[in-house]
Amino acid sequence: MEKDFTAKDYLVTAYGFTASDFKYIEEYGIAVDKIRRELSFFERGITKIDLDRTATVCDGIFSFSETEMEALVSCFEAHKNDYVIEKFVPASGAASRMFKFLIDFVNDFHPDNETINAYINRKKALELSVFLVGMEKFPFYDLVLEEVKSFYNNYDAFSQDEKYYYFISMMLSQEGFDFANKPKGILPFHKQGSILHSPIIKHLKETTAYTESLGVQKLHFTVSEEHLQEFEAIVNQNKANASVSYSFQHLATDTLSVDMNNVPFRLEDGNLFFRPGGHGALIENLGQLQSDVIFIKNIDNVAFNHFEEIVFYKKALGGLLFQLQQETFFYLQQLENNTLSNLDEIVTFANERLNVFLPKDFSKYSYENQKQELYQLLNRPIRVCGMVKNEGEPGGGPFWVNEDNGTVSLQIVESSQIDQQSESQKKIFAESTHFNPVDLVCGVKNYKGEKFNLNDFVNPNAGFIVQKTKNGKDIKAYELPGLWNGAMANWVTVFVEVPLVTFNPVKTVNDLLKPAHQQE
Repeated sequence: MEKDFTAKDYLVTAYGFTASDFKYIEEYGIAVDKIRRELSFFERGITKIDLDRTATVCDGIFSFSETEMEALVSCFEAHKNDYVIEKFVPASGAASRMFKFLIDFVNDFHPDNETINAYINRKKALELSVFLVGMEKFPFYDLVLEEVKSFYNNYDAFSQDEKYYYFISMMLSQEGFDFANKPKGILPFHKQGSILHSPIIKHLKETTAYTESLGVQKLHFTVSEEHLQEFEAIVNQNKANASVSYSFQHLATDTLSVDMNNVPFRLEDGNLFFRPGGHGALIENLGQLQSDVIFIKNIDNVAFNHFEEIVFYKKALGGLLFQLQQETFFYLQQLENNTLSNLDEIVTFANERLNVFLPKDFSKYSYENQKQELYQLLNRPIRVCGMVKNEGEPGGGPFWVNEDNGTVSLQIVESSQIDQQSESQKKIFAESTHFNPVDLVCGVKNYKGEKFNLNDFVNPNAGFIVQKTKNGKDIKAYELPGLWNGAMANWVTVFVEVPLVTFNPVKTVNDLLKPAHQQE
């Protein structure tokens, strides 16, 4: 109670919070001390991550031969029925970024005023050129064209520019398909014969291939509440034998926004303005799953082709997790039972198999303190993360990070987490050889079979401040530590090189023209 009172007292004194504010906060389900902590980030800033060096093959990233990968797959197949396995797919949010260049086109072009070529030259709209050239190859082409022709009786009399314009308008308008306001999960990504497939269907197919344990296949989507019925409709038509569950981002993970002077921003009705805290909020959703092993993959990372290869490497990552967990659990039991007099074997295992390193003065610790340190280092959730070679995709990568206790740890780091004013940090970040494709398999229970409290392993200082607008006004918002960044910062982290064929994201609609998404 002392902590809550102190936080409330501070918010009243420093920001003029009222009794009605606290009532609103309570009804929202947000802890007062959480608000106080977030406001402190605006006041003093957030300490940036200190990169030591980029993680590379043989220095933080394991690279296995094909034979070794096959052995890991065999391990997965041999032991999968010992675990409850589930796939976790973050699928919230609309696909607006996927169609941004087309939205700009519809808002800024009219066929009566200029030609599309003139618009492309004026806006340097190369993405639009690619879209138009490949338009007939998009899976939704026939669907949209049929609707355009039905809506415009004089379609055949249109100029080519008009046909392009009204086609794109039909894709995006609320009266048409409204693609940009729908979640990626339900959009038509692939076409097989006359059948359109959404990412949901692809994830269901993958789930069947590598999560089945004792005859059960489990898939969990995090979705926006307003899109739940659309997800359910597709799943119910295609789910086969999979057990599919859903969850929403918890309101209690929303964060308070401030104006540019760090004063809490208020809506027209006087209420404080909270906004979703980013995908890092999903650590709560992940923590509520009761499965032993959880695969994580983004909603848009699916492919029409290469299915068998993708499944193969998923199983390999799973097999490696099984091996590492079994070895880790063995050593934890020895530490608990005091059956190992020489700790060097555990230290070697931690260094060579887990890339986990001890404080520099570890040798000076007493024997009991060494045991305690090793126990704490090993008794954590484990994640095995696939890494692909960096080919310029935006997003995070694998790095060695300097920690406050003098050690280094492996982390997935985004550019927003580093000091952009530091040339040395920018240089290290630019030297990254690999990219994080969000291809994870997680062991979330301890050696006693108990579920870890995943919130215990979040680095709360790994979030970041972003600038947004609300009601035409500039505001600042706090983004929670990302799900595979700061939210998993204190997990045991193992990086493994996987081929690019496993990474086929659809960040813009034009990505659907790539070979991985086209019928061969």
